[in-house]
Order: sequence, then C-alpha cells, then structure tokens
Amino acid sequence: MENENIAVGLDIGTTKIVAMIGRENEYGKVEILGIGRTKSLGVHRGVVNNITQTIQSIQQALQQAEANSQLKVDAVTVGIAGQHIRSLQHSDYITRNDVEEVINDDDIDSLCNQVHKLVMLPGEEIIHVLPQEYKVDGQSEITEPRGMSGGRLEANFHVVVGQISSIRNIARCVQNSGLELKGMTLEPLASANAVLSQEEKEAGVALIDIGGGTTDLAIFKDGIIRHTAVIPFGGNVVTEDIKEGCSIIEKQAELLKVKFGSAWPGENKENEIVSIPGLRGRDPKEISLKNLSKIIHFRAVEIIEQVFLEIKNYGHEEQKKKLIAGIVITGGGAQLKHLKQLVEYVTGMDTRIGYPNEHLAGDTDDEIASPMYATAVGLVMDGLKRNLELQKELESKKADEVSDEAETTTSDEHQDNASSTEAEQNQEQKYEDSFLNDNYGAKRPAEPKKSFFDKFFDKVKDFLDKAE
Repeated sequence: MENENIAVGLDIGTTKIVAMIGRENEYGKVEILGIGRTKSLGVHRGVVNNITQTIQSIQQALQQAEANSQLKVDAVTVGIAGQHIRSLQHSDYITRNDVEEVINDDDIDSLCNQVHKLVMLPGEEIIHVLPQEYKVDGQSEITEPRGMSGGRLEANFHVVVGQISSIRNIARCVQNSGLELKGMTLEPLASANAVLSQEEKEAGVALIDIGGGTTDLAIFKDGIIRHTAVIPFGGNVVTEDIKEGCSIIEKQAELLKVKFGSAWPGENKENEIVSIPGLRGRDPKEISLKNLSKIIHFRAVEIIEQVFLEIKNYGHEEQKKKLIAGIVITGGGAQLKHLKQLVEYVTGMDTRIGYPNEHLAGDTDDEIASPMYATAVGLVMDGLKRNLELQKELESKKADEVSDEAETTTSDEHQDNASSTEAEQNQEQKYEDSFLNDNYGAKRPAEPKKSFFDKFFDKVKDFLDKAE
C-alpha cells in the first residue's frame, strides 16, 4: 500500500456507510480496488447521535472493503455534512505596509486569517474560507492577485460554518475504529468533484446530492464554488410518508419506493396495483401505484422547491449569475424514477443525473458508477490528491535540502573544521527528519502552506489527542 498512490474514502451517511479503496492508474483515472457498504446505525440527518453504533458500522464497512481488495486500511479521508452546516458571504480587506513589494501568499494568508476572526454563534466554527474574487486598490474582478502591486487588498469570501462538536464526533468515531484520519472534506464538494466537469463549473451549475437524511447543494460559477447549503430532508422522509400513507412497515415502504416508486403520478394507470404480504398471517394489502406515486410526488416537490429557493437566494435570476449548465442531481435519491423530469418541471432548468463514471477507470462495475456512490468516489479522489500534494512537498523539501547542502559545502571551505562538523550534523538531522516523514500517512511538514480546512482539521486532531 505504501508504494502506490492508494486512498480510502469513508462516506458516513444517514442510511449507509461506504468505505471505498481506490488508486490512480497510469491514465490518471481512479481504479476502485474494493468497496464495503453497511447499514448506517447511529447517524441521523448526517449527524452522529450514537458513537458506539457508528463505530460498529464503520468497522463492518472497512472489513468488507479490505476483504474485497486484499489490502489493510490504516488511514481514511472522511466526508462531513449534516444539517448543522451553513454558509455565508463576507467581504474583508487589509492595508499593506510596503506598497512597493508585490502581493504574495503571506498577504492572502493574513486576509484569510482576518476572516477567521469573525464571531460565530456559540458552538460554531468556520471550517472553510473560500475566496471568490479580489480587489486591488479598487480594481475589481481579479481572480489571481499574486504578483500585483497595491496598497489595499480586498476579497469577497464564501464562508462555510459548522458545529464543532458534530465534526469532533465524526473524527472520534473514525479514530476509535482504529483508523488514522488523513483528511476531512465537505461532502457536497466531494460529490461535485466526482460528477461535474470543469466546463459545467465554468458555465454555472447547481449540484443537488439527495441522500437519505439530507439534501446537499453546491453551486459553481466561473469555476469557483459560490454557494453551499444543506437541506434537512432526504429519501428517508419519502419512505416515512409511504409508511404512514399506506399503513405498512418501513422495510416494505423502502422496497416499494425503490421498485415501483415514481415522482410523476401521470405515468401510472388507475388499475395498477401491487400486493404487499400481511404481517404474521394477516391478509395481504393491495396498494395502488397511482396513490404511491402521488405520495412520493408531493414530498419530492417540497424538497425540490426548498433547493430552488436556495438557488434563487444565490441570485440565479440575475444575468451575471445565471447557471447555464442547469442542475445535476446525484446521490441515492437521484435514482427515483422520473425525478429528472420533475426537477425540470418545477425549476425550468436543464437537468441531468450525475454519475461518477467520468473519473473512474473503464473496467469499473456499473454498480460503483451509480449516483449512490458519488460522494465515496469524490472522497477517494480527494485522498489521492492529498497523497500527491504530500509527495510533491516532501520531494521539493529534499531538493531544497540538497541545494542547501551544496551552498553549505562551498561556504565551509573558507571556515575551520569545527564549524564544518556542526553543519554536517545539522544536515544529518534534517535528512533523518525527512526520512521519518517520507510516507503517505506522515504528518505534513510545517514549512509548506496549509489550506484553512487542513489547519482546522489539525485543530480537531489535536483536540482528540488531548482528550485521550
């Protein structure tokens, strides 16, 4: 596992927990080596409410994935979602002391750090700070300010906020399952990476990920994420409605929804009837498919209208913010019959179902290329990307050390032997440290710049280490 770029994505959902092991093949595509899926116990609407049950479900999913792939899993990239996630827009600026110097990473970091000082509600913490566009001395619509000159640097930010306790609970479940937490990613962003093309992100697109407990929304325009939202309704609410409306048990309601459910009542004839076995010797129940699709239709319309309200809040009706690529629906809920047509009817926007097959190797099973696994595929892709970044950082660090050594040798020729020996000892120590860190699971060196999500993730890790 150490020699290849292999990553594990762990999608902790409301209805299922998926562990997916993947590697990058020679064509840059993701090859899925193993997958494990178990029923999710202890998670409600994306938030852990029973740590013990969640740990058991995670361990079962991992055992399945390990058995399929013949690999041992020790570190995972996990997704975070849930109804506690919200986003807001914020503008901030800094005044630079040295106007002659060009704008560099330090200026952008200090601007982002300033956003992190925003006062949030009790128990909330900023988990993502995403710059939208910059202004330098009043000049607007700048996407890359590095290398420019100016005294005042301004930016509009998309700030994602979440409940710190909910995120720590997910981290604790992963660590108590005997795994190292390699990274955390917002689930709407992971799904977007798996199913959206760069052209769609440039043109403007809304990704709707319909899960069991929540529906996640991510809006992209000009290649940048512009809006995120989590709506606390998903496929489970539809199942609950069928259970109540038809007076049947939950297991039967779920089977009815998957096998015969449709979001468009006009498709079913009045005389189409399905018979459900009765409980313990009772007579079977006859259910009209027309009534079934009406129940599903009303709840599906409610979910779509909530999502469309968020899209309107973003400003989709303004000409500059128009989403030309329309809507992409993914997640387990996207497999409901005629949902695509219903979304088009309610919103008036072009719609397609998002399959994560664009980034998968050609010989991947059709089951894995289902919308249900979009988030898990996105998390594997994120893990592979982190591995590559870490590898590059370690290589550049080694290259810097070699050049430092060459410079030291040249200068040491003009110095006495004592100082030369000391320099060599320091160099040996550096090499030793580098060697210890030189594997995928190693902690990132302190020198390279970290994203704010990585810094936040480190804080969660530190908290858990201290708690132990």
